[in-house]
Amino acid sequence: MGYNKYFNFCKIWLFIMVLHISSCQQHNENYRELASEPAIFHKALKGLTEIIVHDIFSPPVASRIYYYTSLAAYEALVHDYPGYISLSGQLNGLTPVPEPIKGETYCLSLSATHAFLVVGRKMIFSENKMDLLDQEIYGYFKNAGIPANVYKRSIEYGSLVAKHILEWADTDNYKQTRTFPKYTVLSDAYAWKPTPPDYMEGIEPHWDKIRTAVLDSANQFIPPPPTPFDMQPGSTFLKEVMEVYEAVNTLCDEKSEIAQFWDCNPYVSHHKGHAMFATKKITPGGHWMGITGIAARKAGLDVMGTIEAYSMVSIALFDGFISCWDEKWRSILIRPETVINQYIDENWVPLLQTPPFPEYTSGHSVISAAASTTLTHLLGDHFQFNDSTEVEYGLPIRSFNSFNEASKEAAISRLYGGIHYMPAITHGVEQGHKVGKLVTHRINTRKTGVALQ
Repeated sequence: MGYNKYFNFCKIWLFIMVLHISSCQQHNENYRELASEPAIFHKALKGLTEIIVHDIFSPPVASRIYYYTSLAAYEALVHDYPGYISLSGQLNGLTPVPEPIKGETYCLSLSATHAFLVVGRKMIFSENKMDLLDQEIYGYFKNAGIPANVYKRSIEYGSLVAKHILEWADTDNYKQTRTFPKYTVLSDAYAWKPTPPDYMEGIEPHWDKIRTAVLDSANQFIPPPPTPFDMQPGSTFLKEVMEVYEAVNTLCDEKSEIAQFWDCNPYVSHHKGHAMFATKKITPGGHWMGITGIAARKAGLDVMGTIEAYSMVSIALFDGFISCWDEKWRSILIRPETVINQYIDENWVPLLQTPPFPEYTSGHSVISAAASTTLTHLLGDHFQFNDSTEVEYGLPIRSFNSFNEASKEAAISRLYGGIHYMPAITHGVEQGHKVGKLVTHRINTRKTGVALQ
């Protein structure tokens, strides 16, 4: 090679190297922005929801998973946003979470997502599916060009936060309740009995023993007692039973669609002759976490605002289920299907499959009111959104002018579905609003003077 050719080759090689180095430096300078894209966390939460659906967790247990995973993410990320504060000391039993080492560089959005995934892995069954979710989510961060030392340090910090949250979760009495006795079916006329088609045993009769998030106790908001069981002609209870009976018998297409949209039964069994198969669907808490994601995207929330919204809603859902289940297993009220089949029409079936736990109060009514109250606090009233959460389950999008409007529809859907009397709905809504208001009153995510987005 001649001198001139060699010299030109060196210049070209040097130019390519400088361009490559500049490109890498520019890429690395932008890694925080790329790694802080809210879409990554939305994807992580959606992936966790899919695993929850696959593993068929009951609604209360699913709410516990959302609660601890979201809080792990929040506590890891909060140090990157000076306007936000930790929830330690605000949530029952949560002690101060380890902080990042001062002077060291982190990518805390990676730490937050890693903490979320680590906690989630400990709370689900299908680790192979979590492996796939990990591969997808960590791939986004690796493509962001995070420097190797920052990546390693951020993962280590996320693991530290996850460890702290998991140790806190271990003290909430959940593991102990796994060994408590099952519910013994009562023979009393008023009392809940297992329902067709599988006659499953009652779910989580000891959920009131789980440590609450902000409630002083599981029975802080005890609703008025249900209408006394009385099938005598003219009784109030009989009128409530007949209201359910007639509501299902005279359903229009719109009401049927509403009932199906808000069904959110994680396990629906189907029987054809000797064959049986099950349909897995999202839980009611999962539906409201989905609405939270939709609202966060529409509002243009950054990753901190996104995780804040998920965390606040998860707190409301978690305490909402504890409050509701406390009443369910106190009143132990019989379901409409059982009463109608025994006293009115032995061939009657509700539109929706009756869930395996007592009737009063309505879980959908309680947790929907709690979640909608929380979202209204964060994003305001009259927040229009299109709820596409159920599209993947074959149901069309429904549009709402506010979170409260969606909550009211979720509540009344239980009458249309034939699984609740009206008092369980109306008193359940009241109960849920009280939970939501307490959550938004007691939990402060922002420093004084920092407005909600």
